Amino acid sequence: MARRILPILMVVAVLGLLGALAYSQLRHEPLVVSGVIEADEIRLGSRVGGRVAEVAEGIDDGSKVSAGDLLVRLEPFDLRQRRDQAAATLAERQADLKSLQLTLPLEAAQAEAVVNRLAARLKELENGPRQQEIKAAEAQVTLAEAQLVRAQRNYERIAKLFAAEKGAATRDAMDRVTEELRVAEATKRVREQEYALLQEGTREEELDQAKASLAEAQSALEAIEQTKEEELSRARAAVDAAQASLAATETQLAELDVTAPVDGVVESIELQPGDLVAAGAPVISMIDTHSLWVRAYVPENHLDIKLNQQLAVRVDSYPGRTFQGRVVFVSRQGEFTPSNAQTPEERSKQVFRIKVQLEPGQGELRPGMAADVILQP
Repeated sequence: MARRILPILMVVAVLGLLGALAYSQLRHEPLVVSGVIEADEIRLGSRVGGRVAEVAEGIDDGSKVSAGDLLVRLEPFDLRQRRDQAAATLAERQADLKSLQLTLPLEAAQAEAVVNRLAARLKELENGPRQQEIKAAEAQVTLAEAQLVRAQRNYERIAKLFAAEKGAATRDAMDRVTEELRVAEATKRVREQEYALLQEGTREEELDQAKASLAEAQSALEAIEQTKEEELSRARAAVDAAQASLAATETQLAELDVTAPVDGVVESIELQPGDLVAAGAPVISMIDTHSLWVRAYVPENHLDIKLNQQLAVRVDSYPGRTFQGRVVFVSRQGEFTPSNAQTPEERSKQVFRIKVQLEPGQGELRPGMAADVILQP
């Protein structure tokens, strides 16, 4: 019986070995590439620099901070005085602009009124006297002639009385009628001259003078309009310059407070009150823990991954767990694998660098952890 069971067991063992061999040949192990978790390093500083006034309480290497938290504050030196001076200059420039906006239109309106008056006068001269004016002047001549005739008759009557009988006409009466006669004669001459001028019409000299006066007034109006625009432009430019100066000073004052731009961890800070900080020099280093990724290297024969492809990531600190990531970068240029990323056999092969962005909210992960990226099932 034992002799018959032994061959059966041997056959079963052989079949098991053959099955295991076939399974191992058919089963595909996922390709795993090793890498390191990295994060954005932010180097903070101030564009104005200066002396450190205070380091925020509790801020040290490794401190967790939130976006907007104060880290370091610098002394203002003379920036507040410069801001006040810039604000005063801006107010003065704005007042100048407002004054020009009120006065210049009045000057232009006055010059325009002069132009309109002279233009009306020129048109009046070009049209000449109206028929009604000529007839009125003719009537004035007739009236003056009648007044002269009456004055002559009075003069003759009084003169006879003055010469015929002594005391019939006084010297005063004689003087009065003599004066009335002279006035009547002069009035008649004036009315005749006026009538003659109206009949003759406007003289060329008067037209030329009126045209010249109008042209001069128009030139003055154009000069005022041009000057007004130039002065307003200069005043607006002065206001803009003052506003820019004030804004620049306000920005410099804001630069005195060095704050955290994002949530993260302070990596390095070595400042004490009284330390001098150079303008534009980084003085604080922090890590953005909400933006973690894995830097890994993929062999050339497995470069069929695509951007935005979802991949699983494992870390040694949490065995049995996987974290989700997304491919955000694949190098266009091949390189040789770094010595710490693959086995010695793989290090001589050409690879391509990839960047796998880890999904946010996975707070267990830390920069510097070793990570495995699973490329395929």
